[in-house]
Amino acid sequence: MERIKFLGLILLMMLLAPVQASASSVTNGLPPEIIAQPSQNPVSVTPSLSTLITPQNVPFEECTKVFNVNTNNLFYLAFASINANRFEIREFQSKTGYILFAAVGKEFLASVIEIDKNRSMLKITPANNNYFFAPGIVLNVYKYIDLNAGFDLENVPRAI
Repeated sequence: MERIKFLGLILLMMLLAPVQASASSVTNGLPPEIIAQPSQNPVSVTPSLSTLITPQNVPFEECTKVFNVNTNNLFYLAFASINANRFEIREFQSKTGYILFAAVGKEFLASVIEIDKNRSMLKITPANNNYFFAPGIVLNVYKYIDLNAGFDLENVPRAI
């Protein structure tokens, strides 16, 4: 029984001891094509779910995006995106191109701005000018528009 306790204690000490092996001692004896080399091309990292829903300071540059869609279509795509994300639409005006909506207890203003005939910009900013919010609110709206921008808008007939 003493032997088992002794072996358990040694095993525990080995697990808790820091490993101090250098990279050269680990890679010695391996062919060069097996040894991992640092990548020359930077890899784009998509934000994880926790960074999308965790409130943080969002730069103003992430709140604006240019789309290759005319102003009228972008307004309706933004309206549909806000609705699809289950945000509460509080006020909208299609003539000036703005939508006031609430998400996660904060109000946001989505403004559609015409750049030229075939391009327009969507700007989503917090109504209280406090940029500490979850970036997923803005990014999910943009993602929905990116996915649906290629489709033509069609009128849905009224139900009688």
